[in-house]
Amino acid sequence: MSIIHGSRKTSLSDRHGGLSAARRMGWWGFWSCLVALGLALGLWQWERAADKRDYLARLAAAPRIESPIAAPPAGAQLVLTGEYLAEQTLFLDNRIHDGRLGVAPLTPLRDAEGRLWLIQRGFLPTGPSREPPAVETPTGVVTLAGRWQKAGASAPLFGPNREGSRVQRIDLSAWQLDTEFAYAGWLHLEQGPGHLASWWQPSVVPPERHLGYAVQWWGLALAALIFMLVGARRQARRPGSPPAPSKETPR
Repeated sequence: MSIIHGSRKTSLSDRHGGLSAARRMGWWGFWSCLVALGLALGLWQWERAADKRDYLARLAAAPRIESPIAAPPAGAQLVLTGEYLAEQTLFLDNRIHDGRLGVAPLTPLRDAEGRLWLIQRGFLPTGPSREPPAVETPTGVVTLAGRWQKAGASAPLFGPNREGSRVQRIDLSAWQLDTEFAYAGWLHLEQGPGHLASWWQPSVVPPERHLGYAVQWWGLALAALIFMLVGARRQARRPGSPPAPSKETPR
């Protein structure tokens, strides 16, 4: 019977050792994933900060172009002369400026060469009312100045973009005109007749904030690394719990 007891003790000890090894591997795997995730997210935020710096530098160095004959670069300061197509005004819905709810009038402009440009004119307060917005539009020839934004990828849209005279996002296909727009983009009006309160900003999150996020993620990665090493060291020092002795008595 002593042989049987010895074999049972050996089996329990082997099983306990196997569980301890699996527990240690799980510990290392879990915390290693957290460290890698923190490093990756920190690097991503660091790269976003660099991209924002480049973007702001391009805006600062953007050229000033009068009546461009080719597609303007993103962020260029444009000067356009033409006539508003007031009856084709649509309104970008759900804009907030200085704590007020409103819309942004979007009015096409036809220049002397017959080309069409979309003008984002600024903020028009409407409050929560869902009545069709109305805005006064100058007549005759006007000269406008503002910053050019190229059309690009936008967030997914659920449901129709246009409802009456309101649009959920700027999309040139929302206008049914006899002539297409000259270029894929629009002018954010800053000076000239028809200008309302400016609400659009070219960069929402400054580079410094991305750098702060990067430092936070790397700090979390460092904390996870320290916790992983300290915990692993304590586990290595802690002896395994011996199996409980059998209460059976030899017959």
